[in-house]
Amino acid sequence: MVAYVNGNGVRPGYVIKYNDKLYRVMTSEHRSPGKGRAFTQAKLRNLMDGLQTEVKFRSDEQVERCALEQIKMEYLYNDPSSGHCFMNSETFEQIFLDETILKDSIKFLLPNTHVQIEFYEETALGVALPEAVELEVTETDPPLKGATASGSGKPATLETGLVVTVPNFIEIGEKVKVSTTSGNYLERAKK
Repeated sequence: MVAYVNGNGVRPGYVIKYNDKLYRVMTSEHRSPGKGRAFTQAKLRNLMDGLQTEVKFRSDEQVERCALEQIKMEYLYNDPSSGHCFMNSETFEQIFLDETILKDSIKFLLPNTHVQIEFYEETALGVALPEAVELEVTETDPPLKGATASGSGKPATLETGLVVTVPNFIEIGEKVKVSTTSGNYLERAKK
């Protein structure tokens, strides 16, 4: 079943079909100019390539709203020839996704990480990661004597290749908690 909203009904977070492409609405602002008809100015992000665009929707325009299916899956491994393997947590069915779909999410994925994968008409569009992940520090400068958390920090390479700024007291082999939205260090992982 296809659902439509009028131009004034376009809201942030909606997934819409525009010019035969899928977009997520990032922002929308209703405008009523002194002359002419009211419209909604929306910023859209293409779900396939990540490019953003701005569009004006007339209030009487019909916009197709798409429903995405979210399926809980577990990341298993990376196969260089097939891609990244995920397993459906309920049916145990496995699928392979390539890096163009995963984009920056790869830097936060370790085997056994549970994620939500969004599908539209059985095509995977992207991965919703947990809020934070714990990753091990594989490379960083030695800790400075008397270093406190209030210092400026130092770069650290984590086990997935992600580089973050950590406090000066963090050492190689320690696990740290990292935000998946900002990519920033949050805290030392609890043992």
